[in-house]
Amino acid sequence: MYDDNQIHVPPSFMAVYTDARGRLTEKADGVRTRYELCEDLAGHLVEQAQTLYHLQAPSEAEILRRIHAGLCTAESGVPVAEATWITIRLAELLNWPCPELVAPEVRPAS
Repeated sequence: MYDDNQIHVPPSFMAVYTDARGRLTEKADGVRTRYELCEDLAGHLVEQAQTLYHLQAPSEAEILRRIHAGLCTAESGVPVAEATWITIRLAELLNWPCPELVAPEVRPAS
């Protein structure tokens, strides 16, 4: 079957949707669509991260941790694995070292 889509999904993103046996857990078209969304989001966050760095002057690592925490919320619309990938990609785009990213604990509703 000929796939005329020109978008190359990098192995780092494919890993988000690959099981322990190396098989995709979602359809290829769905993974490609999610990749495009996540890549676009990482690109859009570059300016925000730079602004935070210049205005608030926290460390690069702290900005990345805060962005990651925000992306890990249910309101962001991305699963935690994608939130982590987006933050790592953002660090790459900014040429900043990426700190260890830990997803915040989900607290049960009272």
